[in-house]
Amino acid sequence: MKLSLSLVIAFIVLALDLVTKYWVESALVFGQQIPITSFFNLVLTYNPGAAFSFLGDASGWQRWLLSGIAFIACAVIIYLLYKHAENKLFCWALSLVLGGALGNLYDRITLGHVVDFLDFYIGDYHWPAFNIADSAICIGAALLIYESFTAKKS
Repeated sequence: MKLSLSLVIAFIVLALDLVTKYWVESALVFGQQIPITSFFNLVLTYNPGAAFSFLGDASGWQRWLLSGIAFIACAVIIYLLYKHAENKLFCWALSLVLGGALGNLYDRITLGHVVDFLDFYIGDYHWPAFNIADSAICIGAALLIYESFTAKKS
């Protein structure tokens, strides 16, 4: 897969992520929940930390640490996309991860936190809220794991 196509995929993920976050922030106030189904709400919440609010209660330094890690990860992913352009599934997976990482990086740099709004739950147990970027990262990671088991070893 050409690097340009991989970057287009990442840009589409980034655009979807930013548009949905903008929509949710314009439609809801912080903490507001809108029930959609018996297991899903839209909710506006902010995560100053990493996945599952890791480091969320730190004093603010985590914003720059996590931004630096994301920036380095994006650079490494772009290099890997260039180097392994012949491996379509690998490049699709990395493109999803790159788009998601860029979406959350944008939030972290411009807002100081990541906007989350998808709230799935069973009974009183709520999965931590997440967003389109997080979904793309998880799908990309799952594809990378799948690819690692199915790739022909040279």
